[in-house]
Amino acid sequence: MSFPLLTATAVLPAIGAIATAAVPAARRTAAKWLALLFSLATLALAITVLVRFDPDGDRYQLTESHAWIAEFGVRYELGVDGIAVVLIALTALLMPFIILAGWHDADPLETGSRRWRPTQGFFALILAVEAMVILSFEATDVFLFYIFFEAMLIPMYFLIGGFGDRAHEHGEKVASTQRSYAAVKFLLYNLVGGLIMLAAVIGLYVVAGNFSLQEIAEARANGTLDMATNTERWLFLGFFFAFAVKAPLWPLHTWLPNAMGEATAPVAVLITAVVDKVGTFAMLRFCLQLFPEASKWATPAILVLALISIIYGALLAVGQRDIKRLVAYASISHFGFIIMGIFAMTSQGQSGATLYMVNHGISTAALMLVAGFLISRRGSRLIADYGGVQKVAPVLAGTFLIGSLATLSLPGLAPFVSEFLVLVGTFTRYPVIGIIATFGIVLAALYTLVLYQRTMTGPVKAEVSAMPDLRVRELVVVAPLVALLIFLGVYPKPLTDIVNPAVKQTMSDVQKKDPQPEVEAAK
Repeated sequence: MSFPLLTATAVLPAIGAIATAAVPAARRTAAKWLALLFSLATLALAITVLVRFDPDGDRYQLTESHAWIAEFGVRYELGVDGIAVVLIALTALLMPFIILAGWHDADPLETGSRRWRPTQGFFALILAVEAMVILSFEATDVFLFYIFFEAMLIPMYFLIGGFGDRAHEHGEKVASTQRSYAAVKFLLYNLVGGLIMLAAVIGLYVVAGNFSLQEIAEARANGTLDMATNTERWLFLGFFFAFAVKAPLWPLHTWLPNAMGEATAPVAVLITAVVDKVGTFAMLRFCLQLFPEASKWATPAILVLALISIIYGALLAVGQRDIKRLVAYASISHFGFIIMGIFAMTSQGQSGATLYMVNHGISTAALMLVAGFLISRRGSRLIADYGGVQKVAPVLAGTFLIGSLATLSLPGLAPFVSEFLVLVGTFTRYPVIGIIATFGIVLAALYTLVLYQRTMTGPVKAEVSAMPDLRVRELVVVAPLVALLIFLGVYPKPLTDIVNPAVKQTMSDVQKKDPQPEVEAAK
């Protein structure tokens, strides 16, 4: 029996969560180091998965399959394709940086401000989320996926509500109320989506007789499982609704600005760079494979919703006064690009969407974590409270600028490649949608450059005149992310080589071919 590498990759952070939570309350530093070590060990396993994956091999590799609830056809089935393997690598890569960036976020608060918060609980919850996200990327049994798709909401609820941002303009009492509101809103939105999906999961079992993604997809492909048109469409909508909430897609997005605004910066990165990617990933893995005809039927409506997300998110980002809420609305716009690329039904669009998931995770982590370092120094999230930071903290300002430029998809940085592929892939099949979506780029330039100008340039405000520059721990967090943004912007081939074969198989599932150019290239 071969070593269960996929199981180990998911179980290791779960063990780390239990071990970290068990550290005595007085040993806060030990809990931090233990969590960091487990995240690094998980990264090593994720790299092993990436190295062992053969892009030209079978669609699902490193598979595991064991009986679980035999009476209902539920199995413990795991497997990774090219899309899943790069997202697992992204998740494992970001976790050590999230832990390092949040090193002091759960330290005891000042006397009288609020109840003491257990440091080990904060880091244990982060590792628990990592375990559940990785299992969601690995699961090829629909019921198994559903369990972890929903279970990750619980640790995220406590991370948002119990360990929120300390910087608030209206004081600790109001901040506590708003954190609770954001956490409950996050939980309710995602629970409603999950309950609708549960009904669709049960309906799928009634129709197919099992929960195996591979068996159902093969049965659909060879004609042995023929769903009625209306049945397929209703099941698709049940799955898609849950994924659209998680993604988040307009108009199901309103929980995200609250959650990211009230969470600490590392937890905000965990939300948008890691957890939300499960929604867009699941659209590719489950919606398109299980319900190909319904996916094509719903494509025009979904593209319109994605386009609204792009423009709406960017417009609201322009008008934000809060740094973290600005990044949240920018993420809504970026997720619109990802979903547009998925449902453009072209290989360029879907490859670009997958790369966008990875590149958005890295760029958002870089920008949000540097913003968190900035906010922790000044104690305010308001853009108006800053000015002239680049004169007193040039390294902080420089990394903030690179993160901002990556957010607007500047050529030479990683997000540009993915955004370009999404727009090209969309334009070849839906030119009007593609043209309108490009206005999102113009708006992105506006909100990111205005943000930088108002916070980093101009006269030095008295409140930031003594602001220290990035410390060694903070540089260890930011420098690798900046290096990755530059490397993948110049040389994205390592990712495209893994992703493209999986995208071709997904295109085959929906029986779509790329549109032929109207003018043949000169030979």
